[in-house]
Amino acid sequence: MGQDLAIRRKKVMIKDYDTLLTGWTAEDPFYEEIFSSLEERSWRASLRSRSDGWIGGIPWARKAAETIRLEAIWRKQSGEKVFAGEEIAEFIGPLQQIVKFENLVIGLISKPSGIASAAQKAKQLSAGKVRLVSGGWKKHPFLVKDMVLEAVTAGGIAHRIVDEPFIYLDKNYVRIFGGISRALQVVASQSGTKVIQLRGEFSPIAEEAQEALRHGAQVLMVDTGAPKDLDEVMGIMKKEKAQPKVRVAFAGGIKLKDIPLIIEKGVDILDIGAAILDAPWLELTYDVIGQAKN
Repeated sequence: MGQDLAIRRKKVMIKDYDTLLTGWTAEDPFYEEIFSSLEERSWRASLRSRSDGWIGGIPWARKAAETIRLEAIWRKQSGEKVFAGEEIAEFIGPLQQIVKFENLVIGLISKPSGIASAAQKAKQLSAGKVRLVSGGWKKHPFLVKDMVLEAVTAGGIAHRIVDEPFIYLDKNYVRIFGGISRALQVVASQSGTKVIQLRGEFSPIAEEAQEALRHGAQVLMVDTGAPKDLDEVMGIMKKEKAQPKVRVAFAGGIKLKDIPLIIEKGVDILDIGAAILDAPWLELTYDVIGQAKN
């Protein structure tokens, strides 16, 4: 049922995107008037990166080019490295569409590429020693949620805390059921990996970790951003000899520069939010380069 709902939502999103593109690319009398004498031939434009980075957003930009009826020659795809000055794509078509496309295509690629670039930097800093996740994509406005998800994937990191089916018991579930043990008992008969968020709200976080282990938790999410809390949970994990059967995740304001130090504590999963999702745009330049050859 969940998968069917996701498919229906995806179809609605695509339909909404098509509607937005149609409105954006509608004929504009201003452009028609000033470019009327130059519309007999096709024109060319080049999209290039101003700095090194990684590309995201290409599927959305490709759809936009198709809708606006521009020929696009893609030099780069999502997930690929780009260097400063390197061409990402060339566009060919009517001058009015070529000019209007600048504001559209830069937004569709620049921000996702910033996210992908930050994700790749995190990946390099982790040196493959932990699972990197950026699960905050799902909290973005629904109109851009899928775009952010694509960018995270283009950056080479995961968007789910584990690959297998799982049940995530966050702070609100724990509060609703009155504590760690009760929340885990409620879902004990359910299939899927049991992930529980630990914040030290009901008892010291080390005690919450012990309680979670006793009641079948398979991933302990230390969602405080405090290294001291992670140290305490890792101490319990060592004492109980729970790894690798039980994994430990850590989240909360993680900065990219701190990744190597956090890894040394023995954590299995890092869930990084703002440092990746709020990354600066990859700066691009879009230049009309002349008329196309017949």
